[in-house]
Amino acid sequence: MKKQILISVYDMEIGGIERSLINMLEHFDYERYEVDILVFSHQGDLLGQLPRSVRLLLEDGRYTVFRKSMKQCLKEGRFGSVAVRLLVKLIADAKARRRKLSEGSGYIQLQLVSKYLSFMLPAISKRYDAVISYAWPHDFMAKRVKAGKKLAWIHTDYTQLQIDHEMDEAMWAKYDGIASISEACTAAFISRYPRLSANMFMVENITSPDYIRDKALEGRAEGMECDCFNLVSVGRLSYVKGFDMAIDAMRLLHRKGIHRVKWHIVGFGGTEAELRAKIAEYGLEQQVILHGKKQNPYPYMAACDLYVQPSRYEGKAVTVTEAQIVGKPVLITNYPTSGSQVRDGVDGIICEANAESLAESIERLYRDIPLRESLIAAVKGMNYGNAGELAKLYGWIEGVPAGREEEKDEYKQPISSAAAQG
Repeated sequence: MKKQILISVYDMEIGGIERSLINMLEHFDYERYEVDILVFSHQGDLLGQLPRSVRLLLEDGRYTVFRKSMKQCLKEGRFGSVAVRLLVKLIADAKARRRKLSEGSGYIQLQLVSKYLSFMLPAISKRYDAVISYAWPHDFMAKRVKAGKKLAWIHTDYTQLQIDHEMDEAMWAKYDGIASISEACTAAFISRYPRLSANMFMVENITSPDYIRDKALEGRAEGMECDCFNLVSVGRLSYVKGFDMAIDAMRLLHRKGIHRVKWHIVGFGGTEAELRAKIAEYGLEQQVILHGKKQNPYPYMAACDLYVQPSRYEGKAVTVTEAQIVGKPVLITNYPTSGSQVRDGVDGIICEANAESLAESIERLYRDIPLRESLIAAVKGMNYGNAGELAKLYGWIEGVPAGREEEKDEYKQPISSAAAQG
């Protein structure tokens, strides 16, 4: 009898979390598990990439209210949700002002929306052996689904989030297990919530090198045909990703007379208008190019001379590993978990998270060809395939003690080209 698993995520828009979920599902053991996936809102370019072995639950419009605009909720007659959202905004704004949060009330609003709207939504009728809340909103799976075991996943550094930590800890405590994507993420989480340490274990983001290399050969990196030193960054256009610092760094390089460097940013998000205004203010329209949403960003990675991750903080950036898989040197900022991803000076360069340090490091890599070649040689010598990480997840589902998953051969999941390509 196959065990019944339910996995949830809000939507399947292009992002590192969503791509890591696709990779995990591509390598799942469907001979032993039947997997349903709850996508609250059936939107996003990656929705069509879900493996056929997964059963996508039908969309229920009531579940889409977490991020849908209040105007749209009113049009659909979801007046209770609108009332909750308005009340939540008032509470979150008051908390943010009281705590003098530099990033405002956004994260606390997400917490409160997840907490209170989950009470209003219908429960899932089917009982599962295990449920996995892969990404926000986590409250729903904790409160509205019946299961033998419940697992939530963390993808970021929780010491950096400006949230209500007391409310957050109460939510995580409802889960039997918490999966973290890196040792650094685990350490950060435990430092914030030490009472939950016994529930934690690590499962790295699953990567499919064959799939990524194949996708890198598909299509063209439009707009990167010039004879320039091309930088590429891929990610959501948000404060966390630090693309405003990237523009400041390019301004510094331009002032030094370095005009052959171009920065190509692939992604979409809420700060796009702000970034475009800053690019225009500095007169950098030819130096910083926003390419928007791309379902396949890998040709851009393959075409670059240097991949840059200018984030303020990360859990473990999927895109950095993907750039290394296609054989590119990488430059990342010194966010708290950076050391878990790059060995500075060996398979990448780590600089401080400010425009000055970014500009200095880019200039160094632009001029130092032997350094770039040594970084390329290092990443080309690495094996980034890690589907065996799923043994840890299977061990948790089956109740195998932590650290003993590898004792059972049936848990091991070797990467194959067929599986990687779907």
